[in-house]
Amino acid sequence: MRSTSPAETFPAATPAASQIFTTVLSHGPLTRSEMAERTGLSAAAVTKAVRPLIEAGYLVEDTDEEARRALGRPANPVRVEGGRALFIGVKVTGDELIGVLTDLCCRIRVARHVPLPDRAPEPVLAAIADLVRELLTEADGFGVPVLGLGLAVSGDVDRAAGTVRYSPFLEWRDVPLAELAAMTTGLPVTVDNDVRALTVAEQWFGAGVGLSDFAVVTVGAGIGCGLVVHGQVVAGAHGVAGEIGHVAVDPAGPPCHCGNRGCVEAIAGDTAILAGIREATGVQVADSAQALALAHRGDAGARAVYARAGEAIGRGIATVANLLGPELVIISGEGLAAYDLFAEQIRDAFAAAAFGSAARCDVRTRPLPFEEWARGAAATAIQSFITTDRNQPYPTRS
Repeated sequence: MRSTSPAETFPAATPAASQIFTTVLSHGPLTRSEMAERTGLSAAAVTKAVRPLIEAGYLVEDTDEEARRALGRPANPVRVEGGRALFIGVKVTGDELIGVLTDLCCRIRVARHVPLPDRAPEPVLAAIADLVRELLTEADGFGVPVLGLGLAVSGDVDRAAGTVRYSPFLEWRDVPLAELAAMTTGLPVTVDNDVRALTVAEQWFGAGVGLSDFAVVTVGAGIGCGLVVHGQVVAGAHGVAGEIGHVAVDPAGPPCHCGNRGCVEAIAGDTAILAGIREATGVQVADSAQALALAHRGDAGARAVYARAGEAIGRGIATVANLLGPELVIISGEGLAAYDLFAEQIRDAFAAAAFGSAARCDVRTRPLPFEEWARGAAATAIQSFITTDRNQPYPTRS
């Protein structure tokens, strides 16, 4: 790994400064009075927070000279200078790494896909190091530093410790990934669950901007859920908040790898759907593409399996709505390729199981390729860099 420059410190000495910056990042450009209104801070606190961020080049004040001459001294909007710094995000799947180089506003500048022939931690770490080296070389052309690396991994991830406790698809247990990756890359590293990382990106830069309560549900190899409650992405006391894939919706259903029966994932995950179609049709479909093709040709058994999957997903989403009352649920993931086969069942099951006003929750689909999941990893690195309280990875935002 090539040498990296000494770590740069974000010039936000107080939580208020971090709050101001994240507000402008998600909602800007904003005038100082608009910042005060959105954050509830005083005008003096806003001015104090903004000044060092402008001096360090992280915020830029846009001056409209023509408006100044016509109106005296109007309030000038302030925006984030996206080109001030770069970040790397890597999404780890079972068979490839997806890496992105983003700017400070989490706009993707470069994207790379690398095959992953071996899932063991050591070769995966070596592949991550190679990919990061390649992206660092790309970053040289932008003339600004890379200030953080975010890694997104499926499963039970302890972000504060930087440890992958358990990833069923990688077959990892208790891997100190942040520490190992920092040693091999020389960068500050943030490691998080992949769905939570995607949720951070949606909260700060995507469909969740401005919402205090929403959820991201992903369908595909597993069934994941990221939760934003009162403006915070929540992990729970043990880091597993949002595991709707292991909500039991059919006590007599198929066994799940978690040890229970009838979990959403045991009915609607890719592996479960393939097994269900093989059993229902006798056709030995090898992958999701073959399963989809069979269902789209009108095979009744295959279509019934997808319908059952949609019902399970809808009931799982209703559980989230009943417990937390989000304004929005975003459905994403590679499983959306089959959405036309189970959309009606998702809607019907959600409507039947959602209680009272929880049924008013807006449920919408948002196809997000794996580059967006890697962008989510970069978003967690940006978040770690600009958050003053390193013990609180999910800062409150207005």
